[in-house]
Amino acid sequence: MLSASLLSGCAVGPNYAPKSAAELGVPDQWSVTAPPSSQDLTRWWQTFDDPVLTQLVDQAAASNLDLAQALSRLRQARESLVISRAALFPSVSASGSVNRTEPLKGGGTTLTQPDGTVVVAGSGGSTSFSLGADASYQLDIFGGNRRQVEASKAQFEGSGFDYATTLLSVESEVARNYILVRGYQAQIDNARASLTIQDENLQIARWRVMAGLVSSLDEQQARASRAQTAATIPQYEQQYSAAVARIGVLTGQAPGALRSLLEAPQPIPEGPSQLGAGIPVNVLRQRPDVRSAERNLAAATAQIGVSKAQLYPQFNISASLDTNAASVGGLFETITGGLFGGISQAIFNAGRLNAQVRSSQAAADGAFAAYKSSVLTAMEDVENAVVALQSAEAREKQFAEALDASNNSALLARMQYRSGLTDFTTLNTQEAALVSARNGLVQAHADRAAAVISLYNALGGGWDPDADYTALVKKPEGTN
Repeated sequence: MLSASLLSGCAVGPNYAPKSAAELGVPDQWSVTAPPSSQDLTRWWQTFDDPVLTQLVDQAAASNLDLAQALSRLRQARESLVISRAALFPSVSASGSVNRTEPLKGGGTTLTQPDGTVVVAGSGGSTSFSLGADASYQLDIFGGNRRQVEASKAQFEGSGFDYATTLLSVESEVARNYILVRGYQAQIDNARASLTIQDENLQIARWRVMAGLVSSLDEQQARASRAQTAATIPQYEQQYSAAVARIGVLTGQAPGALRSLLEAPQPIPEGPSQLGAGIPVNVLRQRPDVRSAERNLAAATAQIGVSKAQLYPQFNISASLDTNAASVGGLFETITGGLFGGISQAIFNAGRLNAQVRSSQAAADGAFAAYKSSVLTAMEDVENAVVALQSAEAREKQFAEALDASNNSALLARMQYRSGLTDFTTLNTQEAALVSARNGLVQAHADRAAAVISLYNALGGGWDPDADYTALVKKPEGTN
């Protein structure tokens, strides 16, 4: 027992050690130009200064069904940890019984009276009572059970980070669809405004044809341009409806639940004028999916020890207490007990246990590759979002200039056509350029807002890295 106590302080298998940034391939700086960042990313959607967006994101965080599923998986991981820890403690059970016997035939006792008379007396039934208690305990000398607890704890912590990852995904998806809603509303307004102008142009073309000033070609071109513009409106309306329905589902509601809230057109939210990316090593702490991958590696490393412990002897101790009496009052007059110790060692298993060790080692290697891949993917997300934001900002400036020039050109061409100084083809070309510039500027605004959302998401914004998300699951009484 002394030797077992001394050995129980050790555990076979490798001890997990966090990987360094160099081992994970994290560079010191980004490969793209990205300003430093010191802002709080916990509630990044508030930087758009849009109350409706804030309301929708908060509602999704409270009611989204993907989050409900992630929380149930977190609860399962918590119970798996409780089950693993139970193996570190003795198992105790108790039993009790009452036994009553009655003779059905025969079994009488023959008695001879003093006068010589022989009497057969019937035998009554009997009752017996028994109590028992059994205890068993496996000495975790080589640490297999402790390694299993270590693995379960890492998996539980990883499930907390998985919940946070789902939370970030839901928040960003709500915000992206909200940008789509406002963008499609702007596109619909642009198309309707263009349609009004093209209605006027069509009427002027008809008047000029009736006056014999131009051929019917002008009227047909005007009709075609108007029809093409009108055809874009149902498409934008369908896309708008799909985005509204998606937000409804993301907030845990029916697809049409938010139509009244979103039907009034609002500008596309701008977001902050400048957003930095920090330094690459921040992704190791800020991204919950990266931290989940790290916990998966820790769990896989602990599983190697679980497999290796099966190669060593297993020590078991069991004890029992029993009592048996004919009456309840006499149950504790005589108590018997026993103590047993046992050892078992696998001798031949056709290589199964060694194969389990190698399988666990391979799983740990795969978990490290997945961890490193998640780090590199996170850095890729950040750099792509930075470039997308810069590209959208550059296109915003160019489309703003194009819209100003196209608006002036279209006004001039419209005046000249009404005065008979130019043909309809020239007017139609300028009107098409104006429509393109308007839509291009709206799309650039939407792309910039979407790039800001993507950068916030890539940086791991939307949660508190210092918070313990496993605390969302209430601990059962008597556990730790």
